[in-house]
Amino acid sequence: MAATKKAVLGPLVGAVDQGTSSTRFLVFNSKTAELLSHHQVEIKQEFPREGWVEQDPKEILQSVYECIEKTCEKLGQLNIDISNIKAIGVSNQRETTVVWDKLTGEPLYNAVVWLDLRTQSTVENLSKRIPGNNNFVKSKTGLPLSTYFSAVKLRWLLDNVRKVQKAVEEDRALFGTIDSWLIWSLTGGANGGVHCTDVTNASRTMLFNIHSLEWDKELCEFFEIPMKVLPNVRSSSEIYGLMKAGALEGVPISGCLGDQSAALVGQMCFQDGQAKNTYGTGCFLLCNTGRKCVFSEHGLLTTVAYKLGRDKPVYYALEGSVAIAGAVIRWLRDNLGIIQTSEEIEKLAKEVGTSYGCYFVPAFSGLYAPYWEPSARGIICGLTQFTNKCHIAFAALEAVCFQTREILDAMNRDCGIPLSHLQVDGGMTNNKILMQLQADILYIPVVKPSMPETTALGAAMAAGAAEGVGVWSLEPEDLSAVTMERFEPQINAEESEIRYSTWKKAVMKSMGWVTTQSSESGIP
Repeated sequence: MAATKKAVLGPLVGAVDQGTSSTRFLVFNSKTAELLSHHQVEIKQEFPREGWVEQDPKEILQSVYECIEKTCEKLGQLNIDISNIKAIGVSNQRETTVVWDKLTGEPLYNAVVWLDLRTQSTVENLSKRIPGNNNFVKSKTGLPLSTYFSAVKLRWLLDNVRKVQKAVEEDRALFGTIDSWLIWSLTGGANGGVHCTDVTNASRTMLFNIHSLEWDKELCEFFEIPMKVLPNVRSSSEIYGLMKAGALEGVPISGCLGDQSAALVGQMCFQDGQAKNTYGTGCFLLCNTGRKCVFSEHGLLTTVAYKLGRDKPVYYALEGSVAIAGAVIRWLRDNLGIIQTSEEIEKLAKEVGTSYGCYFVPAFSGLYAPYWEPSARGIICGLTQFTNKCHIAFAALEAVCFQTREILDAMNRDCGIPLSHLQVDGGMTNNKILMQLQADILYIPVVKPSMPETTALGAAMAAGAAEGVGVWSLEPEDLSAVTMERFEPQINAEESEIRYSTWKKAVMKSMGWVTTQSSESGIP
């Protein structure tokens, strides 16, 4: 029996999903898109100073190896032959910046995470140098000058870390976002590792021209970044190199997408105007704008959605980014201790069914879209003697929904065609209270696939469809239909509007808390 089961499965594809709070490795059946097995490891975040967020690149790499080995063990227990795994895709937290030594393979500093705010003064100094009438940074990259993107993080490392400066002078330094660090390490590292990235990750560095699809000399000069440290830019679906160690040695790595692009692909949003929202550490709403760049008038980013093959066209997206979504739950757990596990928040919120006039603006890293206001900080307001931890839990969930509503409003204004429903995915979508709240606050149905791991699925699709692998068809008629769960709005529109406008009042109160601090100076 076991032997026939092995034969039935056909080609499998693995996906590394390296997120901000955890790493996963998942294995899919390329013919049915069914998830066969996976393993997950939580990743530590370090906060060396207020506003600083770092991770250990070696811990991230180790977690990838651990997830691959454990998943392969689990497949063995299911009598599934791992030699059927024909390709591996990589999806990653974006913008997080690593610089390492190409001779030793050692990181030269911790990874500076996308949420990190230490570059605030760098951003202020740079913005003085952009002519008011010609924001060439935004027109080339689609991005506002912000602490969020990699170029300013790399600039900070070059300015403040002697080991990084020295390695650049001696031509030993390589820069990459997490995808580059992982692919280089997995394909051999110091012994012939492939130093590359894909167009989606490159489009988040602020050094990449999203029209010509190349590193931009003028941008590199503006940020004073030496071009020799940058990875080669490739499409999101092609063979980059082969795994050099572990259970899957010899398997090609052939898909690479920043996590939000991966989720767009995994949700099958291949048509102009299709959109998805992913609820992870942050919240990211992307709308496919097809083969044209749409520039936002309302605080959204223009970004590369995907390019599924070397000779395939590039597709663009409008993106609304919220810094803090799942991270607010983690904060309630780790910093306030009002829940022991992330799942408990649903119980607390359910007990009260309302925030009782309490509003939570989790602007821990300033506000991202549509405000781009780095001076904002988190506030909880509308408290009375009656407020308890259940109300705060409910307000935290509502905050995620209100932030999504602000982005959806901006997107509807930019695209001119209001979305009729919202496709959702990500870890937090298991929370039914959150999904119902989201439908109520948006006042449109929220539609969730029964398999919420769409980020990993997107990376697997790109890897399996790559030239030279060819085990996954991306033709519309071959894509397997996904079963969906729908949440319909249940409150009246007027009540929804009142709650939303009160939230916006709270957002205004969160702004302007911080002036550039002295704590941003170099490392002691």
